Amino acid sequence: MKAGTRAFAGLRTFAGDITAGFFELTHSGLALVGLAVTFAALTLVARPDLRQTGAEQLMGWLQERQVAMDGFAAEPFASERATASNPKALPREQEAVTYWLSKKYSVAPEPLAVLVSEAYAIGARTKLDPTLILAVMAVESSFNPFAQSNVGAQGLMQVMTRVHTDKYEDFGGRFAAFDPVANLRVGVKVLQECITRAGSLEGGLRYYVGAANLPDDSGYAVKVLAEHQRLRDVANASVKPKVVTAKAQPAAKTSAKAPAGAPQQDQKVALLGNF
Repeated sequence: MKAGTRAFAGLRTFAGDITAGFFELTHSGLALVGLAVTFAALTLVARPDLRQTGAEQLMGWLQERQVAMDGFAAEPFASERATASNPKALPREQEAVTYWLSKKYSVAPEPLAVLVSEAYAIGARTKLDPTLILAVMAVESSFNPFAQSNVGAQGLMQVMTRVHTDKYEDFGGRFAAFDPVANLRVGVKVLQECITRAGSLEGGLRYYVGAANLPDDSGYAVKVLAEHQRLRDVANASVKPKVVTAKAQPAAKTSAKAPAGAPQQDQKVALLGNF
């Protein structure tokens, strides 16, 4: 009996020693891990270059994993390259023009919103009607930024890239012809030069399409001006008339000679005006 008791006590002591040793090792291991993490953090704070290198290596590893899983690398900032914005964030007139063009030319309103906004901004700087700029784009390319004609005119405004290569230098070179905003800006510059050279809008459009020395421009100027007028109508219709109510004046005294119950003059006058 005593032998059994001693054996049990011995086993319990052994188990206790094992448990104590396990906790001691674990505690020491966690302490080492904590020290290592603290040391690494202090090193990264003191050495920004190591932090940058580590971040780049980690990003590279993550991209490699992404390629291995999906076949292509993730691009979380790809949307920043897109020529698109929210049409509803535009002023009312520009929003109306955007949606009208979107419906007519079957183009998404988001990229059109950027082009309409840019046309209005450029128009304000160059004193050109923004709806004229948009009309030229509409007739030239139907808002296809990758359009190319048989004679080599390219992009939204169908600029002759090989003729106006110098104008694309500020945008990084001739491939900027296929960047919508760059093409728009270069096209407006060319249009300005044509109008100045011709001395009139219609003559400038003939120069722009390359028909200045031809018997006719195949109706190009008429098409642009007609689309220009339609866009102006859309823009003007989007501006709701403002109703101003005049201050009520004291009622005039009824003349003694006026018949009883004669109607008084209406004291409120509705004044309509665009804002």
